[in-house]
Amino acid sequence: MADEFDLFVIGGGSAGVRLARIAAGHGARVGIAEARFWGGTCVNVGCVPKKFMVMAAEYGLGADDAVGFGWSIERGAHDWARFIAAKDVEIARLNRAYTGLLERAGAQMFEGYARFIDAHTLAIGERRVRAARIAIATGGLPTRLDFPGAALAIVSDDAFHLPARPERVVLIGSGYIAVEFAGIFAGLGAQVEQVFRQDLPLRGFDPDLRMGVADALAANGVLLRPSVTPMRLEAHGTMKKLFLSDGTSLEADCVFMATGRSPHVAGLNLAAAGVVVGPSGAIPINAHYATNIPHIYALGDVTDRLNLTPVATAEGHALADTLFGGRARSVSLAGVPSAVFSIPPLASVGISEDQAPAGTRVFVAQFTPMRHNLSGRARRSLMKLLVDPVTDRVLGAHMLGEDAPEIIQGLAVAMMAGATKGDFDRTIGIHPTVAEEFVTMRTQTRVVGG
Repeated sequence: MADEFDLFVIGGGSAGVRLARIAAGHGARVGIAEARFWGGTCVNVGCVPKKFMVMAAEYGLGADDAVGFGWSIERGAHDWARFIAAKDVEIARLNRAYTGLLERAGAQMFEGYARFIDAHTLAIGERRVRAARIAIATGGLPTRLDFPGAALAIVSDDAFHLPARPERVVLIGSGYIAVEFAGIFAGLGAQVEQVFRQDLPLRGFDPDLRMGVADALAANGVLLRPSVTPMRLEAHGTMKKLFLSDGTSLEADCVFMATGRSPHVAGLNLAAAGVVVGPSGAIPINAHYATNIPHIYALGDVTDRLNLTPVATAEGHALADTLFGGRARSVSLAGVPSAVFSIPPLASVGISEDQAPAGTRVFVAQFTPMRHNLSGRARRSLMKLLVDPVTDRVLGAHMLGEDAPEIIQGLAVAMMAGATKGDFDRTIGIHPTVAEEFVTMRTQTRVVGG
């Protein structure tokens, strides 16, 4: 006889764990299945271990910069194996934290991949469960381009468990994963080349940020190869050779394909439940996270709307409150801040200049941060505001430079509250900081469409 639940959640990542935990806290009988690792992509092969890698690279750069401040620090060699072991200990702790949250909430956990038998029944290995409501929160997986030899490249999941740091890396792609790992490997001492089809990295971000991050990558020693596509990849012993559309080729110890992610729906047997899937594999949902089958929901990256961990977590919480907490609500995807942990990092909230209506006022500041006037490092910060010419509301805030994610998080609160440029102007800055530039930008740089 199948176990019976009020809610069964497929996927133990950010969205699924929050949904299961809060729903159980509201008194629902909840089951949750995870086939790979609790905490999902972010905790295990995504934002958390990746940020540790960024920090590791920054320590080496900081040792170089310290000379300008009177310190004689020998950088030495980076111990990759020691770092990976320390990272793995912390990830294991976070795994236990996630399962502990579920246990304390009273959710029943299942190890294994769940697939639909019918619209209310799931199989997890040999077990069967039935639920009044089912939520799909299986996240996404790295994608590969289709060309001869593509399987010889690693993807982001592999990068966190390499036995040794490669000396020569070719990164394929220009999205946030490619940009972040270019900075990581270059900062740890590898020779890095980055290949991408666009003319600038980070399509979808503000144009000034895109140009700024291209300059920052080059300043960090990354060789950029824009406007080309990979044609084939060959292995010659331990060396890989990547052939490009412009007739050139690159040699490396590691070719890293960072070419996006796709919704993880394979094996779910969604057809048995009648759930419709879009052309890209994403599961369409309505404003309340319901699929075309009213009692089956989808949330997080599997819906391929705004693939950010805090969005997935917020969606899980909102759905739990709606179904079992007596408080129907959803999560607005407008004005969600985001960051890229490049070196230096960048962050944005609101619209970019190429999304701004004609007449939008543009304020831009670029400068060498105080620290690097002494370190001598060729690093520039960029800060930008987009302002509505009629209401004076700040429509977009963008920054490239150290602490950008921390600073933009604060500005996101102000913008959600409807802050105007006048509010920024009459706010007293903290001196000397980079952040004060956001409240001292008085001279308009240009007008969109002007």
